[in-house]
Amino acid sequence: MKLNSLKPADGARQERKRVGRGIGSGLGKTAGRGHKGSFARSGKGKIKAGFEGGQMPMQRRLPKIGFRSKMANDTAEVLLYQLDKLDAGTVDFAALRAAKLVPSTAKQAKVVKKGEISKKFVLKGVLATAGARAAIEAAGGQVGE
Repeated sequence: MKLNSLKPADGARQERKRVGRGIGSGLGKTAGRGHKGSFARSGKGKIKAGFEGGQMPMQRRLPKIGFRSKMANDTAEVLLYQLDKLDAGTVDFAALRAAKLVPSTAKQAKVVKKGEISKKFVLKGVLATAGARAAIEAAGGQVGE
């Protein structure tokens, strides 16, 4: 075998289509683009994503509902009864993370009223709902932002 005898496998390489080269080639006149229409024109072959031929597109037919807060991804919920598992005293974000009540992806935490609380806590740097705040203060604790 020599370099000058190397050839690609049969059918591996295909010659490019030479369009618009006369009637005898089979691809003359309209050059395979058919007659008229947007695909027959130069530079007009693309249709916008979602375009349905003038019919009202799906994304405009469906109702706009809901809202997704970007803040919700960064905020972890801590339930009130989960705080009872911690030692009484000052509770901050680091303490919640150490107790594995908050995932590592969270950037802040919010205490939500669910269940009862018996210990006295001082919340620092942790958000709390109005109900949770009232329950903590009723137990003798305090919420400081």
